[in-house]
Amino acid sequence: MRIGLYPGTFDPITLGHSDIIRRGCSLVDRLVIGVAINRDKGPLFSLEERTAMIEEECAKISTETGCEIIVHPFENLLIHCARDVGASVIIRGLRAVADFEYEYQMVGMNRAMDNSVETVFLMAEAQHQAIASKLVKEIARLGGDVSKFVTPSVKAALLERLA
Repeated sequence: MRIGLYPGTFDPITLGHSDIIRRGCSLVDRLVIGVAINRDKGPLFSLEERTAMIEEECAKISTETGCEIIVHPFENLLIHCARDVGASVIIRGLRAVADFEYEYQMVGMNRAMDNSVETVFLMAEAQHQAIASKLVKEIARLGGDVSKFVTPSVKAALLERLA
């Protein structure tokens, strides 16, 4: 069984994330969504809320693709999380060239710690390339419409949180 790990904070999960998850499912039998516990980022949603949103969104994707999707919070090194879940592949989404520079460094460090885990980069589809959770939160906070960036249930959670 090929197991992949797609890590992120997912605060909140966007259509860009869902696109990468759906496409990542075509590469693996089981996709673990690693929800990073990053206290330094000060997430808008709690770990439990982010996990619940991801599980709701991924249930649909799992049914569509036939891929088993598991949501797994983690607070250790990414490469240790990959080992913990048995992943042989880390899936990373890229939006822009700026993302690549950081990701390139991460791959090098991860390979130095464990060269048995490969990293695969997937470009978001064109209509999702500009979507960033940080920007989605800012648009919602300032009263803009985030319907093009998140699902209706995530939009409702955002509006409720920011009310």
